[in-house]
Amino acid sequence: MIKNNFLKLIGEYSANPDYNMNCWKEIEKNYTSGSRYYHTLEHLSNMINEMENVESEIQNKDALLFSIYYHDIIYKATKGNNEHQSALLFKRRVSKTSFPHIAECIAQIEATKEHKLSSDKDTNILLDLDLSILGASPEEYKRYCQNVRKEYWIYPNFIYKKGRKKALKHILELDPIYKTEYFKDKYEARAKENLKDELSQLS
Repeated sequence: MIKNNFLKLIGEYSANPDYNMNCWKEIEKNYTSGSRYYHTLEHLSNMINEMENVESEIQNKDALLFSIYYHDIIYKATKGNNEHQSALLFKRRVSKTSFPHIAECIAQIEATKEHKLSSDKDTNILLDLDLSILGASPEEYKRYCQNVRKEYWIYPNFIYKKGRKKALKHILELDPIYKTEYFKDKYEARAKENLKDELSQLS
């Protein structure tokens, strides 16, 4: 489904099926890398499924979908510029099609670094989709934490815990975590509980 959805999306702007398939294969290869445990195709699939709940509020669905597919295409635990590199890769690939909203997608992908409230409604939806896992059940959240830790296996516990605590505190300081009413109502309370529970376990 996630593959077919992408091919349908890019097929609206490119009549070259070989190029379209190569773009998909690159997405699939990166998101199924052996170093990934959370930032996987499942993450993209979950975001797209959640997106259906707010579809009527989306202003440019195709742009939002492209941003979802490419927002974590580059993800290296040792780097701090993954969002920027993902945006650049998106630009290189999709600029070869007739898709006209490249600048908007670049801004959306870049916004997933800080997760700050945006004046653009679709950007806020993307950010909420990206963080929807934080409001999952305690069991799902625990699995998410375990998978994130696996992605940072290169770091010993004392370094990982320091960085993770900083990241969690940054999210909590956003207050509210979610930018849109739908996600705020659905996930805000549970997300704060999950984050605080994880923080206490890291101390």
